[in-house]
Amino acid sequence: MSAQAAIRQEERDESYYLASQWQLMWRKFRRHRLALVGMSIIAVLYFIALFPEFLSTSDYQLRHSGYAKAPPHTIYFLDDDGVFHFPPFVYEMKQTLDMETLQRIYNEERDQRYPLRFFTRGDPWKILGLIETDIHLVNVDKPGVVFFFGTDEFGRDMFSRTMQAARISLSIGFIGVVISFVLGCLIGGISGYYGGIIDVFIQRVIEFLISIPHIPLWIALAAALPANWSSTQVYFGITIILSILSWPNLARIVRGKLLELREADFVMAARISNMNDFDIIVKHLLPSFASFLIVALSLSVPFMIISETALSFLQIGIRPPAVSWGVLLQGAQNIRALSQSPWLLIPGIFVIITVLSFNYVGDALRDAADPYKQ
Repeated sequence: MSAQAAIRQEERDESYYLASQWQLMWRKFRRHRLALVGMSIIAVLYFIALFPEFLSTSDYQLRHSGYAKAPPHTIYFLDDDGVFHFPPFVYEMKQTLDMETLQRIYNEERDQRYPLRFFTRGDPWKILGLIETDIHLVNVDKPGVVFFFGTDEFGRDMFSRTMQAARISLSIGFIGVVISFVLGCLIGGISGYYGGIIDVFIQRVIEFLISIPHIPLWIALAAALPANWSSTQVYFGITIILSILSWPNLARIVRGKLLELREADFVMAARISNMNDFDIIVKHLLPSFASFLIVALSLSVPFMIISETALSFLQIGIRPPAVSWGVLLQGAQNIRALSQSPWLLIPGIFVIITVLSFNYVGDALRDAADPYKQ
C-alpha cells in the first residue's frame, strides 16, 4: 500500500471512530438501495398528501355525465400518421351502450385530440388552506377531459380522488403514530423506571390489550362511533381508536430499555443533581435509545395505514363524502365490478407501495440502529 493510500485509510478510520451515532446510522442506512428508493417514494407520497388539488385534474367530487365507469385515457406521443407530438395528447372518448349486454363501451374519437397542458389553470384551490390559486400540474383544454385512472360508477375522476384520498390515509398514519408514540413512551417509561406494583399493573393491562384480536376490536369500536358524526369527527375517532390499540408494543420496548438503563451511571448522576423523574425519563433515558424508537415508528406507520384501509373498506371507517384509499376500494368489492372496471383497484396499489416503502425504510433503520455492526 502506498503512503497516500495509507494516509487516506487512516483518515477514513479516524472519521469513522470519531463520528456521532447519527452519522454512523446514516452511513449504514445509505447502503440500502431499496431503503433510499422507499424514502424517495414516501417523500413523493407526502407531497401528494399536502398538495392533492395541484395534482388533480378536476374536483374529486365532480360527476362527469356521460363518463360513468370510463377506462383510463391512453396518452399518445404519435398520431395516426406517425408524427411525434410534444406535449402528448389524448383522444376524446365517446360512450355507446351495448344493447345485448347493456354494458357501456367507450371508443376513441380519432378526429378530436386534446394536448396535455402543464401548469395550466383550472378549479381554484388553496395552498395549505391559506393562499388561493388555480394552477394545476396537468390538464387538457375545455371541453376536453382526461382520466388518468378512469372514473367510478358516478363518473368521478379516480385520479383526482386517489390524490385527495392520500391526504387522509397518510395523515392518519402520521397522526396516529405520533399519539401512540407519546402514549407508549410515557406509559412504558413509567413502567420501566419505577417497577414494582406500577410495573405489574401496567404490564397486565398491556397483556390484556395485546390478547384481544385486533380486527374484531377495531370493528366493535369503529361501529360504536355515532352515525350522525361528521366526516371530520369520524376521522379523529378512527385515528384515536388506532392509536389506542397500537401503543402497547412500543410501551414494552421502552419498558425493556429502561429496565436495562435505569441503574446506569448517567441516571444516578441525574438523580444526585436533584433532577425530577419525568425529566430523567424524557431528557436522558428516552434519547439514549432514540434510534430504536425511530425504527419502531417507521414500522408502525404502515400498520396504521392498513388498519384504516381495512376499516374503510368494510364501510365502518372513514365515511363519504370524505375519501381515503379504503373508501375508494369499496367500489372493488365484487368480481363483477372488477371485471368491468379493473382500474378501481388502483388505490390498492398505492397502499401496497406505501407499506412496502415504509417497511424497506424500517428494515434499513433497524440495521443502522446498530451502526458498529458491519
